[in-house]
Amino acid sequence: MIIAAIRSAIFSLVFYIGSLPLVLYAFITIWISQDALVWSSKLWSRYHYFCCRILLGLRINVEGQLSDQPVLYAIKHESMFETLDIPRFFTHPIIIAKKQLFSIPFWGRAAIAYGMIPIDRDGGARALRTMLTMAKAALANGKPIIIFPEGTRVPHGESPPLQSGFAGLYKMLKVPVVPMAVDSGRLSPKRHRFWRSGTITYRIGEPIPPGLSRAEIEERVHSAINALNGNAAINALNEDAAINALNKDATIKDPDDKPGDSG
Repeated sequence: MIIAAIRSAIFSLVFYIGSLPLVLYAFITIWISQDALVWSSKLWSRYHYFCCRILLGLRINVEGQLSDQPVLYAIKHESMFETLDIPRFFTHPIIIAKKQLFSIPFWGRAAIAYGMIPIDRDGGARALRTMLTMAKAALANGKPIIIFPEGTRVPHGESPPLQSGFAGLYKMLKVPVVPMAVDSGRLSPKRHRFWRSGTITYRIGEPIPPGLSRAEIEERVHSAINALNGNAAINALNEDAAINALNKDATIKDPDDKPGDSG
């Protein structure tokens, strides 16, 4: 725990300080060209990966193939890691993110210029139409769309239902969905502040064709993005075994103990 705390503190210091000039540079590139802005965002993503690999001891295992095809990627969201790591895998992915993030100084303005799509869950039909228009334009330009269909970060091992808007987006966009599981939360639990070293796995599922019913698309995507949740069950079994072993040891009496001794 102490080593994890030290490594996490060093990571936070190096990554966030190093991010300041990169975010400012991205902000400046708004007035240069979108290509420069996309390049700067990918540079930031690679910098994040470098810090995670060197300072946190994280390794990445990718199972399956990613491509720049204009499809809808539905990705499990367990930590901040995947939101910053995903851009380095694509040329210019368009990420659908909650509206509140776009109010962050500098970053929010750069995100809009980059082409990210805000989702306003309280905005009603008008907000949905705006999101659909932007998503269709991105697909028409050959860009993949990234969405986190559970809507927020989810602790590893949990599998809440998908947000209701996902099925509507799938129906309206009429493109294949590529589900993607990730188990980053196993090394960075949602309510903990420290990262543990280890391997984060991305598992890319088979493309799911358009035109399925709401029930079927939700069931297939939900199952695929939670495909790595079995790791949580294995970890729980290991923890139970360790606890049982400790309890067993605790029942072995010290030969020096005296009857009636409570201490």
